[in-house]
Amino acid sequence: MVSIQNMSFKIGQELKVSGKARKDTAFSIDIGHNDHDIALHFNPRFDAHGDVKVIVCNSKHGDSWQDEQRDSCFPFQPDEQFKVVINFDNEHFYIKLPDGNMVHFPNRFGDDKFKYIYFGGDVKIYSLKIK
Repeated sequence: MVSIQNMSFKIGQELKVSGKARKDTAFSIDIGHNDHDIALHFNPRFDAHGDVKVIVCNSKHGDSWQDEQRDSCFPFQPDEQFKVVINFDNEHFYIKLPDGNMVHFPNRFGDDKFKYIYFGGDVKIYSLKIK
């Protein structure tokens, strides 16, 4: 697990993440203000929490999870490197998946800047770039 705090990810920037899911379970990328207020919880699940090959997106406000959004497009393989690109505006997050497909998730906070990124689950992160 890796947590990055007090950085700046703003509208108009791209977050590029390269990594490898090490087991056939799940991993997550969280973007928000802190671990209690997460605007985007991006959670590809190989086989976890009763889900198989599903991407679950959600947000957490004041420690309360909101309504999940599920996407059956699942271009991840265990032990294979992946790259996702995330950007956002005041209304949506746009997540470009390794196969080029896009997942859209509402920016329920409506904010134009976030300072917290967290990587959880059984994942090895090779690179993280914001530009």
